[in-house]
Amino acid sequence: MNYKLIFKFAMLAGEIMLRNGAETYRVEDTINRILQTTNFQVIESFVTPTGIFATLDDPSITMITFVKRVNKRTIHLSKVELINDISRKYCANKLTIDESYEQLLEVQKKPSYPNWIMIIAYGLAAGFFTLVFNGDIYDCIVSTIIGSILGILDIIFKKLNIYKFFYDIVGGVIIALIAIIFTKAFNFGTNIDNIIIGSIMPLVPGVAFTNAIRDTIEGNLLSGVSRAVEALIIAASIATGVGVMLKFYMLYGGNAI
Repeated sequence: MNYKLIFKFAMLAGEIMLRNGAETYRVEDTINRILQTTNFQVIESFVTPTGIFATLDDPSITMITFVKRVNKRTIHLSKVELINDISRKYCANKLTIDESYEQLLEVQKKPSYPNWIMIIAYGLAAGFFTLVFNGDIYDCIVSTIIGSILGILDIIFKKLNIYKFFYDIVGGVIIALIAIIFTKAFNFGTNIDNIIIGSIMPLVPGVAFTNAIRDTIEGNLLSGVSRAVEALIIAASIATGVGVMLKFYMLYGGNAI
């Protein structure tokens, strides 16, 4: 049994899952299930939103302890599903460790969604959320334009490795600015409130907040609190960007919104 490869497989699986939006308890469960196939005495893992700690020990081997810091995270749930599938097949003896590790490397190399899909997704999400919030077709069109611009901005910020905190603030400013331009300068769009609310939705940290609740329920208090704080900071950043732009508009001759 190549226990070092099994340990390496477990850690890489956990890292990929954590980087792509999985809950910390799910990452811990996956790592533990993989390591339990060794039948060693000591199998421990501890996962936070920014790191993975794992130990494998037995009288027959030298203890292995590994720490992996995870700085950059995104949402790519298809990769999480693929890792789940691979790990379950391995634990069920449907795949060998070599086959499982090779498939894991393929998932790691799998590219994200193409830029044009992301831009369209941002636009459609913003536009249809505006309709959900009782906006009309003109509000929907404006929100779709704003959402597409947010998609482009997201791609640019990721290439420049700029922190998401600044993206959320700039995104909030752009949402309010374009909404004001269309509704007040071009008179295109009925309700600026519906446009702004709908356009904000693609930025709202829904996954982070949901994971915070699920981690807390599972007893992972550190991860739960960390993710909740992260979600609140993102929400505050978006609100700051929108609020600052609206305040400037009100101060410099704008009508009440």
